[in-house]
Amino acid sequence: MAKNKTLFECQACGHQSSKWLGKCPNCGAWDQFMELNSKQIEVLKELGTSKKDYIGAIPITEVEHEKVSRFSTKDRELDLVLGGGIVNGSLVLVGGSPGVGKSTLLLKIAGNLAQDGKKILYVSAEESASQIKLRSDRLQSNSPNLFLLSEIKLDIIFQELEKNNFDMLIIDSIQTVFSDKLTSAPGSVSQVREITFDLMRYAKESGVAIFIIGHITKEGSIAGPRVLEHMVDTVLYFEGDSSRELRLLRGFKNRFGSTSEVGIFEMTKRGLVSAKDISKKFFTRGKAQAGSATTVVMEGSRPIILEVQALVSESGYPNPKRSATGYELNRLTMLLALLERKLDLPFNQYDVFINIAGGIKISETAADLAIIAAIISSFRDRPISKDTIFLGEVSLIGDIRDVYSLDARLKEAKSQHFAKAIVPSLPIEVISGIKCFNIDEVPKLIEWM
Repeated sequence: MAKNKTLFECQACGHQSSKWLGKCPNCGAWDQFMELNSKQIEVLKELGTSKKDYIGAIPITEVEHEKVSRFSTKDRELDLVLGGGIVNGSLVLVGGSPGVGKSTLLLKIAGNLAQDGKKILYVSAEESASQIKLRSDRLQSNSPNLFLLSEIKLDIIFQELEKNNFDMLIIDSIQTVFSDKLTSAPGSVSQVREITFDLMRYAKESGVAIFIIGHITKEGSIAGPRVLEHMVDTVLYFEGDSSRELRLLRGFKNRFGSTSEVGIFEMTKRGLVSAKDISKKFFTRGKAQAGSATTVVMEGSRPIILEVQALVSESGYPNPKRSATGYELNRLTMLLALLERKLDLPFNQYDVFINIAGGIKISETAADLAIIAAIISSFRDRPISKDTIFLGEVSLIGDIRDVYSLDARLKEAKSQHFAKAIVPSLPIEVISGIKCFNIDEVPKLIEWM
């Protein structure tokens, strides 16, 4: 008699083992291994051994271009992040912290498309239809083409899709949908993987665009197996504090467009809407104060002016504190070490705090010069003119290097009436109305200030 094979699976990352383990060797999670029954193992085997009709390899020169069909979401910022609109048959994963606006945005988009004549199915396993109706009334998204379904069973969702010819499907959320093929609880690794696979197969066969909302873990990643992000066509993450008005929608994966674009939304009484005037959302033009400097960062093809704030105070501890909000802490430590070495500033006796106004996160190095200017301004208690911007990457040897898209940054600064720019090199195109000062090393910044 054949012995039944036992298989254990980590509920945090999906790693499988033939025996129970206290700590997952893949993700390091404790007490997350659960035993799979024979039915679950058979389903996983079928997924792994499923074969399509063999076509054979062909030369790449003979491959025909596949035309990608898109339609607009009726929202400028979301279209920008998606690469021009929603692709028919695409599977899009939207993640973000609770309350950031995932359901609000997708319900608003569903209402826009329904009012435009498209049939949308909104499936919510977490809220009742009446709760969604209340939100829809507030968002002004009511339309006879928008259908609501409060259901957790995947089979019933597919039955509803076959009954009506829908143009788009929204699942809120993927962790609450249940498949009868498996006996594990909703939200488990096996369930999320199986449901996503079925939704992906349906999207490609029917051409229906599908949006799924994913919960996130404490670390900020989408809950469930890592393969979830590999299976979908597009992964979008919401950034921003739910207590603030501005939200950033950033693309981390997009098979039909660029991942460098960022959508900026504003929370209003009518839900999340595209921010109309983002140029003045991240900086102020009031009285000049010590510890404040301004820079221009590139989010995709869009220049955004940001205010960098620094606070330097004497430390009462042997190890001074270093804190950075919206900026990489390791890079801040490097810049402070550079200032100590090149300028003999005793930052080993001072606490240093950095904050990027507006809740945005800086990932590029073009803001290094502004960070240093804000730190020195706070240290010496000398305000910097509000008409000046700082652009430049600072290296370990103390020189200031060029940044890309310098002309676009300066044009944006000019449009916001900045008069001076501290740059590592003069721009190729002469921009009237803004005066550029060339600084190629950090000590010269002190001379200028």
